[in-house]
Amino acid sequence: MTGKPRLFHLRSGKLVPNYVCFGRGREFCDPACQSIAGTEIDAAAGTLLVEAVTPMALELTLAVQREITARLDEEDRLRHRQVERAQYEADHARHRYMQVDAANRLVAESLEAEWNHKLRALAAVQQEYERQRKAGPLAVDAQERQRVLSLATDFPAVWADPNTPARERKRMLGLLIEDVTLIKQAQITAAVRFRGGATTTLTLPRPLTMQQLRATHDDVRRQIDALLDEYTDAQVARVLNERTLRTGAGEAFDDVSVKWVRYAHRLKSLKQRLIESGWLTQRQMSSRLGLTRSTLGRWRHKGRIKARICNDRGEWLYWPPSQGEIFATSPAPRVNDISTARGAV
Repeated sequence: MTGKPRLFHLRSGKLVPNYVCFGRGREFCDPACQSIAGTEIDAAAGTLLVEAVTPMALELTLAVQREITARLDEEDRLRHRQVERAQYEADHARHRYMQVDAANRLVAESLEAEWNHKLRALAAVQQEYERQRKAGPLAVDAQERQRVLSLATDFPAVWADPNTPARERKRMLGLLIEDVTLIKQAQITAAVRFRGGATTTLTLPRPLTMQQLRATHDDVRRQIDALLDEYTDAQVARVLNERTLRTGAGEAFDDVSVKWVRYAHRLKSLKQRLIESGWLTQRQMSSRLGLTRSTLGRWRHKGRIKARICNDRGEWLYWPPSQGEIFATSPAPRVNDISTARGAV
């Protein structure tokens, strides 16, 4: 498809071009043929232009222009000779008519008709000569030549200036490039045709999708994976922000963004990792020790059992103690309880 129509959409507060081929969509409501983000394409075209506008290229252009001017001058001389020949034939026909005997009307009418024919031919040749002279390019003088050579520095500077509006860059492209044909396959093929007829082909990687552009960097993802061995999602986000790391969208981390990275890359949460290493949930621990939920909470509060929070909701996991640790941490029976037990016996 050619690089038209060119649509724009906002991305991070900036206008980003998008080249769309609608195909049969406008007439038959079919899906668009193909759509290509134009950021990399425009950048490649700009680089191609900057490389084309070099002192050597401009000198070559001026040399070609001088050769063309010389050939046009030669053509002008040939056309001028045609005018001179037509003028000679018209003058000769006039002379013959003026020399004829007026009494010989038949010959006089024939010579007059021939003179008129030569005059019309002369007028046609002169008109064509003037048209060709006006249509022909003007020669480049020393001042114009210096202005052309200055493009080698002015053009790249203006193109690279961040203050240059997109519409001005588009005009600069239009002055040098006739059109660009795009083919979207495993890679993007851009066939560029310059105004003078020269062509070149660029092979570009396919633009990244929005999801790929907003993806978290691999190094950051590896750090998240390592931090999840000891921290909850919110704690991981706090550590990443302290390290001045950012999400793929360039924003600060929070528990939601860390959770999304876990989901997208199938990373296990802190709770899953602790359970796999042997930690027990509150229900499992209560069942194993035969304790109520409140008693287990008191043991945890007094440090009689090892526990830790496993997520940002305040959920606790417990490390299962050995049999000896259970007896060592169990409270001694009260006196009333012992007496009651003896009486029962």
